[in-house]
Amino acid sequence: MTGKPHEEWLKQADYDMETAEALLRAGRYPYVVFMCHLSLEKALKGLYRARLGKVPPRTHNLIFLLKAIGIKPEPGADMVLATLTQAQPATRYPDTLVDLQSSYTQAAAEELLARSREVLEWIRRQF
Repeated sequence: MTGKPHEEWLKQADYDMETAEALLRAGRYPYVVFMCHLSLEKALKGLYRARLGKVPPRTHNLIFLLKAIGIKPEPGADMVLATLTQAQPATRYPDTLVDLQSSYTQAAAEELLARSREVLEWIRRQF
């Protein structure tokens, strides 16, 4: 790997956010939510790596990562991170596709994607 270790995390976070945008265009709304979570998880793990100089823990809990880094999110970002953390098990291991699709509609996916983009930019400013 060339460059600083956290740069790869950010590169992947951007790629995952672009994937979320492609999934929105494809109408795969539950997976938009999943990819938003994955993008922010990778960005936070990059920040963890940059700030603490350690390999980030193997966790999907965005709130745990924030606390481990020792930062507080800007107003509104905390709700996005909490929502995505709560959605993560359902989007990763859905009970049924029908339930998943009814929970994550186009409107919900569009809103979470827009808010996730904002949170990703906030994380980027923390480096």
